[in-house]
Amino acid sequence: MEAITINTEKLFDLDNINSFAKEWKEAARGNKVLAYYCSHMPEEILYAADILPYRLSGTGVTDDSQAETYMSPFSCSFCRACFQKFLDGSYDFLDGFVASDGCLQPQRVFDNWKFYVRKEDQFVHQFNAPRVYDESALGMYRREMLDLKNAVERFGNYVTNEKLINAIKVYNETRRLIRELYELRKADAPKVTGEECLRITLASMAMRKDTFNELLAQFIEEAKQREPITDYRARLMLIGSSCDIPTYLKIFEDKGGLFVADANCYGSRYLYEDVEIDEKDPLAGLARSYLKRPVCPRMLNIHDDILKNILDTAKEFKVDGVVYTKMKNCDLWGGESIFIDDKIREAGLGLLILDREEIVANAGQVGIRAEAFVEMIETGGLE
Repeated sequence: MEAITINTEKLFDLDNINSFAKEWKEAARGNKVLAYYCSHMPEEILYAADILPYRLSGTGVTDDSQAETYMSPFSCSFCRACFQKFLDGSYDFLDGFVASDGCLQPQRVFDNWKFYVRKEDQFVHQFNAPRVYDESALGMYRREMLDLKNAVERFGNYVTNEKLINAIKVYNETRRLIRELYELRKADAPKVTGEECLRITLASMAMRKDTFNELLAQFIEEAKQREPITDYRARLMLIGSSCDIPTYLKIFEDKGGLFVADANCYGSRYLYEDVEIDEKDPLAGLARSYLKRPVCPRMLNIHDDILKNILDTAKEFKVDGVVYTKMKNCDLWGGESIFIDDKIREAGLGLLILDREEIVANAGQVGIRAEAFVEMIETGGLE
């Protein structure tokens, strides 16, 4: 990675990622930080209540043995790593937890936090998102958002329509900037690596979006002045279970691959498509927008939509090969493989399927697979 200014270095310093939230809490009495874990939970509502939304991740965990004693051996290691941070004090700055029903595994993180870690004065709320697309689902989503709004008002500040619309505008600016960042990856000679991009989106989940927007806008201008990346051998796309480990992408990029796109909920599925601004009913606009955006297999009967999103993105970003990572014990992406594997290959794309754990203990093995995959793409050995 090329030299960058002191301000934009904050976007890449994941070792100190919690410093953003801690600084926010210390900036003014009453500033609060609430955890959540799934991208279908509308951050805009928390932001409008002057609360910092903080998305949990397992990034940086090297030992989850404490969490393993609380969670089933069939739990995914991503969730164990998230809970490990509660147990080792990494998340002591949090003021509460908004749980959401993305899949069953993170729900166990919430359950264990609530029974073993939570302090009496910490905020707790269960947010439920629909699993189908129809008018009844839209109504349910809006009601859940209203319940969340009412709950955070009792904990933070009153959320007016004006505040909520302003929050949506701030987040839409984040979405615009992230799309612009991805444009720098789309060119034949990209200016940004996949590892860098993932570091940036991870940072966005841990800081106020107005602050993040300033940093990202500055970084984009700096990145435009870089020398383009021309020494890569294959354009790759990441799909599958949540990936919040930039060094995992670096393994591939050190072997000649370059991640130019993804369908990752810590990447493009986090904040990408704009939210509609409904002046009369901002919650309804939020619900409509969140319901129609590309999501993961937690939704029912959307296998064709998931495949179309992957193939359309691959075409737009001129992808040569798809890296499909499945977290061990990930029911959703493990099952989705049945519906999409063959069709990705039929579309003329290379496909590498890898089982993965949150703590990357087999980097050498992954590197061998990555190098072989890149070489197969380069030599046309996939046909």
